[in-house]
Parts: sequence; structure tokens; C-alpha cells
Amino acid sequence: MSGSINKVMLIGRLGKDPEMRFTPSGKAVTNFTMATNEVWSDQNGEKQERTEWHRIVTWGKLAENCAKLLSKGKQVYVEGRLQTRQWDDKDGNKRYTTEIVANQMQILSSLDSQGARMGGASDDPGYGASESIPASPEFDDIPF
Repeated sequence: MSGSINKVMLIGRLGKDPEMRFTPSGKAVTNFTMATNEVWSDQNGEKQERTEWHRIVTWGKLAENCAKLLSKGKQVYVEGRLQTRQWDDKDGNKRYTTEIVANQMQILSSLDSQGARMGGASDDPGYGASESIPASPEFDDIPF
């Protein structure tokens, strides 16, 4: 055992429809944003809520399934690892982004109450209902 673990598990809702593209070698990669919410009561008993946005990246067959089956508002379970990338923007400034590289996805919001669990090579179908969630931040300056 290596003595370290890099594992992320999230349940949340998609902030926008997934975007799929292909690498020059033809491998599928799909990106989407996912919101998780934390709710608590403050000192005065007032309900407070905070939304955290996560960038999700999927590869290969899982990427193809995510692009085909997911849409804005769907609730999903995602499992993967954290990865931070660095690049220089158009002005030469160093930029960083941290994302979750997912290796499993399960649709939780389904019309027939059956979620579809997907790993890297799964072809399981999934059907989901859409609900409103807060608008996602834009990441226009992040190269994919």
C-alpha cells in the first residue's frame, strides 16, 4: 500500500449540459459542472445554504455515456480523484484549476426510480428528471 488516498465521492446536480469533445487520438472526454449544497442553521436559528461548484471530467466510454445520458439539473453520484492542472493564459499568467476526474457515475434522479450506475466500460441506460438549480459559474478561460 502506498500510504496515500486520492478519492472523491459527490452527490449533486449538473449545472449545465455536459460538453463532449475528442482528443486528437480520438478518445472521448466530457466535462460538466456539478453543484453540491450544504444547509445549516446559524446562531439565530436562520437557515443558511452554501452551494459549492465542482468541475467533473470523464474519459472514454464513461465520457460518451455522460454526454448521452446527463443534462442540466440531473442528480448524480460521481466517484473519482482530484487533479490540479496548470497552464499559461493568453497574457502569460499562470492559471490553475482543480477538477474531479471521475471513473464512476450513477444517475440518481430517474423517472422510474431506478438509477443507472456507470463505470468506465458500462453501457447501462439511465433516464432522469430535470430540476432547477442555481446558475453555474462560467469557465471560459480554462482550456480543455
